[in-house]
Amino acid sequence: MIIDAIQKRKSNFSYSEKSIEQEKLNEIFEAATLAASSMNVQPWRFIFANQNEPEFQLILNTLSEGNQRWAKDASALVLSVAQIEYTHNDKLIANAYAWHDTGMANANLMLQATSLGLVTHPMGGFDHQKASENFNLPKEYQPVLIIALGYKGDETKLPEDLIKRQTAPRKRKPIEEVVFKGSFGV
Repeated sequence: MIIDAIQKRKSNFSYSEKSIEQEKLNEIFEAATLAASSMNVQPWRFIFANQNEPEFQLILNTLSEGNQRWAKDASALVLSVAQIEYTHNDKLIANAYAWHDTGMANANLMLQATSLGLVTHPMGGFDHQKASENFNLPKEYQPVLIIALGYKGDETKLPEDLIKRQTAPRKRKPIEEVVFKGSFGV
């Protein structure tokens, strides 16, 4: 059941040296492409690199220092990009749902990775301008986030602060705090 992958997915800091099989990468990206999107624009784009490829370092170098210290060990890094403008009936239209739709594709990607026995960690802590420049993104595309992918590693090798974060129980607000019937509640 999909709820199992949702409950199991947690941002991970420790990664093993094991590479991700190409078949699994294909399944992960296929899941991402199946996300719903407004007007079926499918605004998501993904630039990924495996750890042994030069583009991995290009993605890694855009991350904040706090993210670089552990993301360097991921098997792959994925730069998620949203198309914020598109052409419809010969008119250039701003896509108000581009980031939302790309977020849904990112969620599919991470849930599929989880269901395949991989761990992920989405990161917003990166230099968006540098990512745009490193990958020559056209002006109608914006970087959204970077996702670390890989197999779970030995968390005891992490710095103390990251061990504490990784082993902490996952906290979520109770349903009563976020779901209201009929009108908004606080």
